Amino acid sequence: MGRASPLLLVLLALGFFFATYNLLTLVIQYKDSSTGLRSGISDPVTGMPANSWKLGKSNLKFHVALTATDAPYSQWQCRIMYYWYKKMKSMPGSDMGKFTRVLHSGKGDHLMDEIPTFVVDPLPEGLDRGYIVLNRPWAFVQWLEKATIEEEYILMAEPDHIFANPLPNLAHGDNPAGFPFFYIKPTEHQKIVRKFYPEEKGPVTDVDPIGNSPVIIKKSLLEEIAPTWMNVSLRMKDDPETDKAFGWVLEMYAYAVASALHGVRHILRKDFMLQPPWDLEVVKRFIIHYTYGCDYNMKGELTYGKIGEWRFDKRSYLSGPPPKNLTLPPPGVPESVVRLVKMVNEATANIPGWDSLNSG
Repeated sequence: MGRASPLLLVLLALGFFFATYNLLTLVIQYKDSSTGLRSGISDPVTGMPANSWKLGKSNLKFHVALTATDAPYSQWQCRIMYYWYKKMKSMPGSDMGKFTRVLHSGKGDHLMDEIPTFVVDPLPEGLDRGYIVLNRPWAFVQWLEKATIEEEYILMAEPDHIFANPLPNLAHGDNPAGFPFFYIKPTEHQKIVRKFYPEEKGPVTDVDPIGNSPVIIKKSLLEEIAPTWMNVSLRMKDDPETDKAFGWVLEMYAYAVASALHGVRHILRKDFMLQPPWDLEVVKRFIIHYTYGCDYNMKGELTYGKIGEWRFDKRSYLSGPPPKNLTLPPPGVPESVVRLVKMVNEATANIPGWDSLNSG
């Protein structure tokens, strides 16, 4: 793999900065009212469709699928994710089946022999208009059409996911399971949502506050939803008002709307995932999503958007992997952050050729 040009790295860094700033602003505004989200998980099921208890499970195993690019930034995250998948797959309580990295770069890369991979095409040049995650629904459409998938269910995952505990199948029959994101608020964007989810389809409350990941869903349902998800994503991106309002979470709204258009409601599981540094404990949650930067001073205090004396941020490693044996956080940092760094360190210490294969 050739090294990325300095200009490309600068553009990527700027893009990640603005995405992180927008999400960080949302989190800081929300943190005072979100103690229920970050503390305890005594009531993990926040929404259960009325008749889901009647629906059986014909095949509990689910196929783990994550979409990815061939950029070094994506590759090192995929390697860590796959390491922990292999460790958790055979543990008691796991319903994990096989694993596929759906690579939407149109060509193979040097991880093909390490990680089970299915290569699909990216969107035609320029169609994503710099919003690379628009390739995700198109990747799923292609994979579902062309691949042989033995499991009846699919987990849609992302490279920056780490399995912290063995993951069971949280879906119930035709009701998928998803994670409720506090910043996905269809009811607060009714005017925009109605452009894509007309009144005759039902109330806006039928649009779940989720993205496509993490979601465990029946393969047959995803085959129906994925083309709609792709088309809604492109339509949203083409609408200036929608694009401005939804920004970097546009594709997440598109999946939520597409699901509602097909009459699919999700079981909302707060224990599906945690997001350091805002979620403080791992306990029995299943996936660590390390999308946010973790910045602390040496007293163990979070510095809220300012680069800390100690930090872990995946965006620090755009052109290559983090080094082995990262320094652990100072005393006082939440258990979720400590666990994240320890899990990254374990993976990098045990993945063969960690430094050489990800050098660019």
